[in-house]
Amino acid sequence: MAKKKDGIASVLAFEKKIVFSDGYMYGTTWENRYDDKEMPIPLVEKSVRGTISHRLPDSVTGDPVKLSAEVEKANLQTVDSATLDIKQDTLKLKFTVKVLPNPHIPSACNDETHLKNIESMGKKFIQENGFQELAKRYAINLANARFLWRNRVGAEALETVITMKGADKTWTFDSYKLPLKNFEVENSDVKELSEIIANTLTETEKRKTLLLEVTAFAKVGNGQEVYPSEELILDKNKNKNNGEKSKVLYSVNNIAAMHSQKIGNAVRTIDTWYPHYDELPNGPIAIEVYGSVTNLGRAFRGNKADKKDFYTLFDKWSSNTDKDLIDENDKNYVMAVLVRGGVFGTKEKE
Repeated sequence: MAKKKDGIASVLAFEKKIVFSDGYMYGTTWENRYDDKEMPIPLVEKSVRGTISHRLPDSVTGDPVKLSAEVEKANLQTVDSATLDIKQDTLKLKFTVKVLPNPHIPSACNDETHLKNIESMGKKFIQENGFQELAKRYAINLANARFLWRNRVGAEALETVITMKGADKTWTFDSYKLPLKNFEVENSDVKELSEIIANTLTETEKRKTLLLEVTAFAKVGNGQEVYPSEELILDKNKNKNNGEKSKVLYSVNNIAAMHSQKIGNAVRTIDTWYPHYDELPNGPIAIEVYGSVTNLGRAFRGNKADKKDFYTLFDKWSSNTDKDLIDENDKNYVMAVLVRGGVFGTKEKE
């Protein structure tokens, strides 16, 4: 038999309040990047013969005959790739962002007392903070083109244009002038954009939604490879044996694209409040309930001794809204998780 944790709703969910579209990739030239003459970047299938490069067991590497026999084997692969045309030097990535109000109000909650506490917690946070710090960090990650991921590295020039739909308002950023490692930025355009995002999250000025169109330009070089999202292949050996592709890239209507989840992960890479941040070289991490970074194999908020995971902080804060049991940084982190959304109910076995 299961019972709910005291004071915490067993059914509890929050809808995401910053919603991203997929990102579509086009090729153009830097000089003509505003002319709307860009061309969709298609995926191209390649069949290549590679060499054996994975780590071999000592029983093979220690025997020259076995090693020679192993490296002589053909490593045949069929893969997707995406490149600019040889006359193009600039990648154009385009997507939209929708911002919705009231992240602190659950979409589902089966405990009336806990619901009132959560709403009270959110109202107090808005009065004291108004999502200003979170909105600033989201705005910086849009302006610095963090969402380009690998496409950002080594670009000769980098520019992001953000347009507020339904209003005659556009901001243009030299993305290389905005940092990736911190959020200490003094920029009037970033400030204006972040205030609009914060006002939408708090539903001030009766703003119900905000829709932004984001266009990033990366001058990567004529004919250079670009990097859409890669699709997950659960059994690569099965695909290889069946002659299927070992690398499948994401496309929409034959246009190379980036997953909305990958773009969203970049924009919510704002957590500098995790334990021992000053002692580590990693910089900001994405907002996650346990501070998980899969490519590092780390959960930066998973240490029970630190007690800085989302559930510990949220339960403490939402169960005692009349007391400041967590600090300002922890409050920002908890609210950022609610902006992301998710299912956070609790059950415990007796």
